[in-house]
Amino acid sequence: MIHLDNIHKYYGSAQQRLHVLKGIDLHIRAGELVSIMGSSGSGKSTLLNILGLLDRYDEGHYRLADQPMERLSERRAAQFRNQLIGFVFQSFNLLPFKNALENVALPLYYQGVGRKARNEQARHYLERVGLADRAHHMPNELSGGQKQRVAIARALVTQPKVILADEPTGALDSVTTHEVMELLHSVHRQGNTLIIVTHEPEIAAQTQRRIVLRDGRIIADPAAEPA
Repeated sequence: MIHLDNIHKYYGSAQQRLHVLKGIDLHIRAGELVSIMGSSGSGKSTLLNILGLLDRYDEGHYRLADQPMERLSERRAAQFRNQLIGFVFQSFNLLPFKNALENVALPLYYQGVGRKARNEQARHYLERVGLADRAHHMPNELSGGQKQRVAIARALVTQPKVILADEPTGALDSVTTHEVMELLHSVHRQGNTLIIVTHEPEIAAQTQRRIVLRDGRIIADPAAEPA
């Protein structure tokens, strides 16, 4: 599903060039549940942005769903994002002037799906995350856990190949964290490839495979280690 080979990423000018990712090799199979850990500055956010086609890399090769991701135009990258990737963020990233149903339906709008069809699909996914009765609530009328459930429904509505979750429980209390992780596990059981970036060991412990970054390099990956 995901193949990264010798990925390098730099920031800054030639005089003050910062080498953020230093030869990342990472292969993730379809249907895996993977966590990526690392301290601040380890490169995990940059790696997630590259996986999600939100940032470009400078060297190496990236294939997603057997398609090369090299030299994509902004428009083509946006098309791949909308077709293949669902995002869940720590800060939820819900539009405050749209209700829950409209937030979930938004990716379908960008795919050109008609209003009736996209609202029907959005209702289905709100029901799936247990929020059918909150469809017409605005984000400021929802709890943190409910906002994250809306965000998960929005990530699922286009039926993406890969879900990228960036600190999905970082803004939640322990009870709500448990509920959201249960939901993410149910999403994974449906066959989705799920990648969770987290700094919390107890979250990473719930994944099948824990990858650790340090100073722009992978220092631990069970799949890359000899048996």
